[in-house]
Amino acid sequence: MATYVLVHGAAADAWYWGPLAAELRGRGHEVVAPDLPCEDESAGLAEYADGVVEAIGDRRELVVVAHSFGGFTGPLVCDRLPVDLLVMLQAQIPAPGEAPGQWWDATGYGPARQEADRRRGVPEDAEEDPLSLFLRDTPPALAAELLAGHQRTQTATPFKAPWPLNAWPEVPTRALLATGDRFFPAEFMRRVTAERLGIRSDEMPGDHLPMLGHPKELAERLEAYRTAL
Repeated sequence: MATYVLVHGAAADAWYWGPLAAELRGRGHEVVAPDLPCEDESAGLAEYADGVVEAIGDRRELVVVAHSFGGFTGPLVCDRLPVDLLVMLQAQIPAPGEAPGQWWDATGYGPARQEADRRRGVPEDAEEDPLSLFLRDTPPALAAELLAGHQRTQTATPFKAPWPLNAWPEVPTRALLATGDRFFPAEFMRRVTAERLGIRSDEMPGDHLPMLGHPKELAERLEAYRTAL
């Protein structure tokens, strides 16, 4: 039995992991999915990692799954605890010494996103509806529940300080991207993963939140990674 540690992204709580957590528990595993202190002005990445480490306690056989902005926290957990596997799920990949707020320009996100939007026929400077941008492949009832009750105010604090590790932690790492995500376009994510981790991304269907739209397939992907160790 493994313990899956699910690290959520910015401006949200851990609710969105629910369908995936149910799939993993159904396969006999433990799941730890803590809420991170995104509304706490005093909390930076160190405090985010503290919260995850505290939630893990003395559990071991850890598989850390970091999503979106959780990509800055997941590796910090791996640096502090013995982790068997880190999965970067549609996640921002940090670089040593780079503040999360610098990630957007450093990776060329803006031009890459503009090009992806142009190919989709999105007018320049148009503000896209969240359902279209983030949740177009999510079941409507789950998308509505997420938007109505599980968005959180995100402080700027964890975006300011440089990412503290000097190198990527010594842990087997996989990158899994959702090909239908319009917020982090697939072509952009493939490039950043190759440049920053030196590995090729695996791909699955889904939007920015594939754990809601494709929890069974995501669980199967994670289990395949784990059993291949």
